Amino acid sequence: MMSSALLRQYLYPLLIPFTFCILLLFKWLLSPSTTQKHHHPPPSPPRLPILGNLHQIGSRPHSSLANLSRKHGPLMLLRLGRVPVLVVSSADAAREIMKTHDLIFANRPKSKIFEKLVYDYKDVSMAPYGEYWRQMKSVFVLQLLSNKRVQSFRPVREEEVANLIADIEGLLSSASPTTVNLGERFAALTNEVVCRVALGRKYGGKRFKAILMEFVELLGALSFGDYIPWLAWVDRVSGLDERLDKVAKELDGFLDEVVEEHVEKRMNCEGGVDVQEGKEDFVDILLSIQKDSSVGFSIDKITIKALILFSTHLLQKDDA
Repeated sequence: MMSSALLRQYLYPLLIPFTFCILLLFKWLLSPSTTQKHHHPPPSPPRLPILGNLHQIGSRPHSSLANLSRKHGPLMLLRLGRVPVLVVSSADAAREIMKTHDLIFANRPKSKIFEKLVYDYKDVSMAPYGEYWRQMKSVFVLQLLSNKRVQSFRPVREEEVANLIADIEGLLSSASPTTVNLGERFAALTNEVVCRVALGRKYGGKRFKAILMEFVELLGALSFGDYIPWLAWVDRVSGLDERLDKVAKELDGFLDEVVEEHVEKRMNCEGGVDVQEGKEDFVDILLSIQKDSSVGFSIDKITIKALILFSTHLLQKDDA
């Protein structure tokens, strides 16, 4: 017989992980998704315990999803860890979801990345569907992106385009041959237009661009904790948590600087007169809304910063 010393040395250390694995397997087998067959969920590829279908996504998600949909149909249910994901790959099914059942699919899953970067879901894109989302959407549609407002920024666009053309002409007319990278030039043009429209001036341009580029990169990062909660420690080891905290702090500091500069400018106006209509940037507009509650509800400083961040990101994408 095996001695008690050998049992303690070799067998007992294995009991905890073995028991843990057995409990996880039972939890997976008894989960509603595997036992409640009467719900008739959409077809789903075979999945692994804990991981679900994460291992089937690969480095080219669009190709992997296309291949899976050809096998399992235009409406397919995946499990990315604990998160259910409905994959729609036909126009008819997309129309049914986006028009007929749009309210059911209006919300997005919670994510640590968006919670840290966009002021706890205060922006329009990630805010839960409800009264707050409707109010913020109305601010964008009626106050920031109305036809009249967009046309008021036409001189800014024309001026920056003229500056770009003048710069290129100057380079091409120089004595030495010069190569012009139009991609970089157009990216710089977009950045400068967005800075002036949303923030009022260029703010050194490159500084804002660097922060925003890292912000956009992190929006597409993978957080293990979002999909498999007990693997949240991987985000700390990989440095994701540190990067999120760093970028969130830099963004908040930058936006604080922008808002405070606008507040001081408004306070220094002679007689307290606000910025002349037609020359307002997005920050001026939001501060005016905060001051007089002209839209029927109040907004605080955090909401203003979240909306500025969303608008600059949106304008960058649209101009690109």
